[in-house]
Amino acid sequence: MTRTTEWTVRIVVFEEDGTTKARAVLDTGSAKMTGRGAAHCNPEDVDIPEIGDELASGRALKDLAARLLREADRDLAGVGAPPPPARRPTVYGWADASA
Repeated sequence: MTRTTEWTVRIVVFEEDGTTKARAVLDTGSAKMTGRGAAHCNPEDVDIPEIGDELASGRALKDLAARLLREADRDLAGVGAPPPPARRPTVYGWADASA
């Protein structure tokens, strides 16, 4: 079966009380889902608004992705599919370091 659908994501970035905040809204045409992110400028750093926008937007997209995956997991469980395997943390270093 061939199928094509288009979903849109709209990101709104704003500053409030010294914090850059972003809201990423996914619109599937039949539902909407929102992710949120925030960034704070260290008072000792140079204030470059674009960096705050990038951080807050990236965090909002990451939150949206996690929400979308949790929704997919719930939908899969609803049709009787087994839960996803437990994720093992990535271990760096020598092969026997995790033993």
